Amino acid sequence: MPVVGLAIAPACAQMAAQEGTQEDARPLSQANSVLSFQGAQQLMAEADAAIGSEQYDVAVNKLQQARKIFNQLSNFHLQLANSFSGIDTSVFESQRQSALQSGQLRDEATYQLALVHRAQNKPELAVPLLIQIIRSQNPTSELGKKSYQQLYELGFVEAPFSPSTRPASPPQEEQDN
Repeated sequence: MPVVGLAIAPACAQMAAQEGTQEDARPLSQANSVLSFQGAQQLMAEADAAIGSEQYDVAVNKLQQARKIFNQLSNFHLQLANSFSGIDTSVFESQRQSALQSGQLRDEATYQLALVHRAQNKPELAVPLLIQIIRSQNPTSELGKKSYQQLYELGFVEAPFSPSTRPASPPQEEQDN
């Protein structure tokens, strides 16, 4: 019994080559793909439009979808990078950069989602998202600082964060004598 997918793929590639460039035959590079940077960025643009018209439930749905896609992309590219570590430096570095880029976009979608939850007066949904961003980005990154500021404004944390303050010393362990 022939495998249908194997027969279809060459036919699709041949049709695409006849209609345009070979790039057109790469389905995951298309904006309408559900597993692509372009597809997830389109969802974020749709969320922005929904936010602009105060359709917060639509925005939440679009941002959750975008976060999921960016997270999957980040994980898949990281897995590929790890698979090529020590084998092919250019593939490793390319996949690592793709993982970083998709992780950054995931965190931006997460930040937007947290802001929408704030606008909906649902701070309890915003807090875990903001903490996820800080853990992913680092508190001193631009998005990390903005996330901590949101936590401060919500009253979840008491101390304002200023990156210029000196680092806190680690807690001293008690010693038994």
